[in-house]
Amino acid sequence: MRRIIVVIIIFLSLYSCDEVLSKEEYEKINWTAREASISPKDSLESGKSYLSVYSQIYSYSQHKMYSLTAMISIRNTSATDSIYLSKVDYFDTHGALLKTYITKPVYLKPMETLDIIIDEVDDTGGTGGNFIFDWQIPKKCPEPIFEGVMTSTSGQQGLSFLTQAKRID
Repeated sequence: MRRIIVVIIIFLSLYSCDEVLSKEEYEKINWTAREASISPKDSLESGKSYLSVYSQIYSYSQHKMYSLTAMISIRNTSATDSIYLSKVDYFDTHGALLKTYITKPVYLKPMETLDIIIDEVDDTGGTGGNFIFDWQIPKKCPEPIFEGVMTSTSGQQGLSFLTQAKRID
C-alpha cells in the first residue's frame, strides 16, 4: 500500500510540473495580421519613446547577477481612435540592435494592450537593455503608454519592478 501511495505522489508531482515552452511559443503577437496602411493624408502626429528594460540585475556585488523576465506593455489609451506603431526595436546594454519587431506599420485598436515577453533565460539585453518605439496617433488622441514589468521568482522569494517610457521625440 505504501508503494502505491509513493508512486501516486511521484506521478502527480511529475504531472503537475510546468512544461518548458519553446522560444517561439512566447511570441504571441501576430504582427503581420496587424499591418496597417498609413497615408500621408491621414495627418497623424508622430512620436518616439524610449523604454529601459532589464534582462539582468546585480545582487550583492557586480559579480553576482539575476536574470529577469520582462513584459513590455504597449497600451492604446484612446477610447475612440486606433494608434499605429511604425517601428519597435530592442537594443542591448551596449547599444547593439537585438531585434526589430516590426518592419511595417501596425495598429492597436482603442483601449487595446499588446505585450512583448522577454523570457528569463534570454539575458542578451543585459542590465541596460532598451526599446525604442516609433508611433503615430490622430490629432487630439492621447499618447500611447509603454511600460516594462520585470519579474523573477525563486523558491519563496520574488522580485518585480516597473519602468515607464519617456518620450524622446
